[in-house]
Amino acid sequence: MTENPTITFMLNRKSVREFKDEQPTQDVVEMIVRAGQQAPFAYQLGSLLLRRDTQNNPFNAPLYFIVCVDAHRFEAIMARRGWKMGSNDLSLMVIGIQDAALLAENMVIAAESLGLGSCYLGAVPYYARDIIVEFNLPARVFPLVGLAMGYPAEDRPPRPRYPLNFTLFEDKYPEFTDEMVAEAMQVMDDGYLAQDYYRRINYMIDLDDDRPETYTFDTYSWTEHISRKLGLWQKSPKSILASFRACGFNIPGEN
Repeated sequence: MTENPTITFMLNRKSVREFKDEQPTQDVVEMIVRAGQQAPFAYQLGSLLLRRDTQNNPFNAPLYFIVCVDAHRFEAIMARRGWKMGSNDLSLMVIGIQDAALLAENMVIAAESLGLGSCYLGAVPYYARDIIVEFNLPARVFPLVGLAMGYPAEDRPPRPRYPLNFTLFEDKYPEFTDEMVAEAMQVMDDGYLAQDYYRRINYMIDLDDDRPETYTFDTYSWTEHISRKLGLWQKSPKSILASFRACGFNIPGEN
C-alpha cells in the first residue's frame, strides 16, 4: 500500500481510555474543531459542547466534547429570513445525525494527527436531560455522542475490523454463506481475544434470560458481546423517544 500519513493515522486509530494530565492548548483545541467544521455536511447541523473538568470527564480526559444535532442555531437564521421550520423532525434528525457524525469523525482524525487520542461514548442521548441542565441547552439541540479526548497514556494496538469481503459489496449485496459469516466472526473474535480485551476491562454483559452462562474470558469476545447488547438492551424505543422529546424534537413512535 502506498505510504500516506493521513491513511496511516486512520488505520492506526483506536479508542483511548487512559489519558495524560496534560491539557491541550487552546490553539490545538481550535485546530481540531476547525478541522471538524470542514467535514462534508448538508445543513451544518452539528455543534459542540466542551467540558475541561478532568475530574468529572469520562476516563478523566482533559477534553470532553458532546457532539450535538443542532436545529436551534439554524432556526435562528431562518427567523431572520422570515421562515419557519417545515421539515418534519424525523427527516431533520436523519440529516442532522449525518452532519454531526461527520463533524465528530473529522475531529478524531485531526486529533490523531496532532498526537491526541479519543474515545466515542454512544450512550450520551440517554442522558439528554442531564446534559440539558448542565449546559443550559435550548430546545432543538440533541446530544448525539460524547468524545473524550487528550494525550494518550496507553499505547494499545488497533481493534480488529471485518474483512473487506464482509464490508465492500460491489454491484450487488451478497447472500452470505455460512463460511463468510464464520470467517468474519473469527477475524473479530480472534483479534479481541489476542488482545485479551474483555479480561483486561473485566467486563462481560450479564445474561438476564434463561440462557445459562457458558463463556469465560478465555472465550468471550466481540461477536458475543455485541450480540448480547443487541439481543438484550433497548428493546423498547420509549427511552430514546423521551430524550428526543426532552430536546424539543417530535419523533413519531411508541408512547
